[in-house]
Amino acid sequence: MANNESLTPQRIVEELDKYIIGQNQAKRCVAIALRNRWRRQQISGDIKGEIMPNNIILIGPTGIGKTEIARRISRLTGAPFIKVEASKFTEVGYVGRDVESMVRELMNYSVSQVRDKMVEEVRPGAEHAAREMVLDILLPRSKKIKQSSSANSPELDRYIRSRDKMRNKLISGALDEKEIEVEPERDGYHNFEIMPGPGMDLMDIDFSEMFANLLPGKGSNRKIRTTVAAALKRFTESEISSMISKDKLTETAKKAVEENGIIFIDEIDKIATSDKHAGIDVSRSGVQRDLLPIVEGSKVPTKHGMIDTSHILFIAAGAFHTAKPSDLIPELQGRFPIRVELNSLTQKDFEQILTEPENSLTKQYRAIFRSEGVELKFVNDAVNEIARFAALANEKMEDIGARRLHTIMNTLLDDYLFEMPSSTLKSVKVTKKMVTERLAPVIESEDLSRFIL
Repeated sequence: MANNESLTPQRIVEELDKYIIGQNQAKRCVAIALRNRWRRQQISGDIKGEIMPNNIILIGPTGIGKTEIARRISRLTGAPFIKVEASKFTEVGYVGRDVESMVRELMNYSVSQVRDKMVEEVRPGAEHAAREMVLDILLPRSKKIKQSSSANSPELDRYIRSRDKMRNKLISGALDEKEIEVEPERDGYHNFEIMPGPGMDLMDIDFSEMFANLLPGKGSNRKIRTTVAAALKRFTESEISSMISKDKLTETAKKAVEENGIIFIDEIDKIATSDKHAGIDVSRSGVQRDLLPIVEGSKVPTKHGMIDTSHILFIAAGAFHTAKPSDLIPELQGRFPIRVELNSLTQKDFEQILTEPENSLTKQYRAIFRSEGVELKFVNDAVNEIARFAALANEKMEDIGARRLHTIMNTLLDDYLFEMPSSTLKSVKVTKKMVTERLAPVIESEDLSRFIL
């Protein structure tokens, strides 16, 4: 966690309130679970290893904030975080993703996250070294200067002055388009990492080493002609790679995963079993049995080493329209001791969602319109009317929570979004009358509402 001593449960909830309306009980449970992880890390002795995370099941329909809560806490804490869908997994022995792939994915994400932080730390030094490499090519030292033992020789003084002038030009960008020749070992291709594509993570192969062997080696005398700007970029990346210890990177990323990792398992109700379809239920039970040891705590092999999942925080979520949490196998139920039912969103909730969060839809659309030089304004009555239509649409059709607001807003502003940019359109004022005229016909028509909203 990124300095989380000050992240008390109350502070965590306050931060979540900036982006998520309502769902106070869910926020409270997640905040306590996060703080308990920090508390465990302050404990010494054998008892520390015995304190297990409080895994949580969030229950409620789509679009009410389940995923957003998990995503926001990961950003808040800087913890490695991934979201997976339980319905995408298959039982071991069947074709499809195995449940262990979620841990490998989390580790890959953590490595990328930690590397980004390390890169920012070493980048100034790497950029300085890259500039000196380019200067060595632009203004090489003569044999006389190299052999000179005097620190005050006229030749060395002239060379230093010339180099300083060239360095200033280099920093200002005046030499960016100048072409130079660089040696292969400095072309930036010998220090790289290839990330596996979709599904390739299951093979658990280090593709970087494999492909590195296919590239020209350092012994090649071939030189590459390139611009100063491209050379600076390549040299910088090469220096960054040499300055970052792979062992330290892997060790830091592994610790982040094992101590602070968060896996959000969505649609867990899709693998809950019932007595209606025995054939399907067998497969669902198999996925649950495969998931159980990972949630309980086991060691999962990855290309970065074994990962202990004992203290990873698992947050599961599902609508549970037809199934119930009690339909999960008993052992898995026991590994999710905290269950929170989230409330469906009301018209009042929609009104708050439209205006209060820092990333509210009205703020987003104002920014979109402003990019085209158009000022967008929402009258209070108009916001209330938009919220009313969103709540009404969710009642008439499937309840998709706050996602309904996106379709409502797009339908409302569609003509303007298509018309912009326009020399005549400088401002748009959204009134209650305008909202009613544009949305009422769609809502009242059963066919239109189903297709458009």
